[in-house]
Amino acid sequence: MEATYAALCKHGYASLRMRDIAAESSKSKATLHYHYESKQNLLYALLDYLTDSFAEQVETLEGETPAEQILALVDIYLEPAADDSLPEFRTALLEIKAQGPYDDRFRAELAEFDRMLRGRIRSLIEDGQDEGVFRPDVDPDETAEFIVTALNGAQTRHVAVDHPLERTRGALETYVRRELLVADADETGERFE
Repeated sequence: MEATYAALCKHGYASLRMRDIAAESSKSKATLHYHYESKQNLLYALLDYLTDSFAEQVETLEGETPAEQILALVDIYLEPAADDSLPEFRTALLEIKAQGPYDDRFRAELAEFDRMLRGRIRSLIEDGQDEGVFRPDVDPDETAEFIVTALNGAQTRHVAVDHPLERTRGALETYVRRELLVADADETGERFE
């Protein structure tokens, strides 16, 4: 998976070949074909691996409160490019996402990931409402839908037109603080005593 990731970042989705992946790994092209019938099957496995890894991060968010955990999720999703390959990876991932309308397996994996992400955000909002730190009139489903759409749009916009991720991150932080928190909660989601 690491070799596929590296080759995908270097070559992009359309130009990626099995020999490029083999060149990044200790495996031969023949060995890769033995385990994965085609480049497409290897890319399915990579997408599965990436979504599972991200889902694990989403389930173990840092933060003591639901507000802190939502903001931690935003930080993870809109992480700045500290790694040299991150911009290329974002482009390659966008190319994979663009295959969704044409490839049922990609679409199913991406749809499952989308459901997981919306569900996690919805449950954090419900937890915040149960704890009395998020406004009770906020609709958890609509809010989760909005946040996921904003996150995906920010990534697409960043890759397509180099729009700074920090701007969307800042806007989402402001949204959480102004629209979700009750009036007597501080910025971390703790109620004032």
